[in-house]
Amino acid sequence: MMSDTRTLPLAEQAAAAPLQVVGITKWYSEQRALADVSFDVRRGEILGLIGPNGSGKTTLLETIAGLLPVDAGGVLWQRSLLPQHRRREVVFYLPDGLRPWDGQHVIRVLEFFTSAFGRPAADLETAIRSVALEQVLGKHIAALSKGYARRLTLALALLTPHPLLLMDEPFDGFDIRQTRGMMALMRRVASHGRTFTLAIHQLADAERVCDRFILLAHGRVCGVGSLDDLRARIGQPTARLEDIFLALT
Repeated sequence: MMSDTRTLPLAEQAAAAPLQVVGITKWYSEQRALADVSFDVRRGEILGLIGPNGSGKTTLLETIAGLLPVDAGGVLWQRSLLPQHRRREVVFYLPDGLRPWDGQHVIRVLEFFTSAFGRPAADLETAIRSVALEQVLGKHIAALSKGYARRLTLALALLTPHPLLLMDEPFDGFDIRQTRGMMALMRRVASHGRTFTLAIHQLADAERVCDRFILLAHGRVCGVGSLDDLRARIGQPTARLEDIFLALT
């Protein structure tokens, strides 16, 4: 069980929760997509962004990653403002449906990332094995199935040095067994200090893999905490995530 960072001295808070999202608000013309969204992201956790289509999950990931400007609020890294143009130093973002360099062979893209980030060949071999890409290394990325394309992007993320990985619908395209395998891999990676923030549509998957949840509805945060925290908030000690979301929205 993670400790509550609010009880720690400020220096320890920064170490335990190095990234804070503070009051982010985003408008698209006359439509408000995010309204005063605030939460922290803790080292070594898997944080789930939960909400229906149109709730603001993807917009929130894109603002954190620095791909979208905001109308108010910002992102702090170790208690200092992290400008939009410097987010890439900390955050690696994997959008839903991404197929990078789809005319290239899988192995060439993996080798490029390995070289670009100065990683040893052993790390490339580990990433390939971790996501079971051996059978498709010679294929063009455009020819990959949805599941293998998602495996590739996760392998690329594993080759980066970024402490925070943002993923939009990370298990889309996987069957049950493959999803469980990817969850186990994320848990191993998180245990070594890297952090995942996942936008997940399937609540059963979120319950199995996430340490804490940010519940979003109509661009607003309506709940933050572990499953037990959220159950206590609604007074239902055995409630599923779906029941909690409905109760809080």
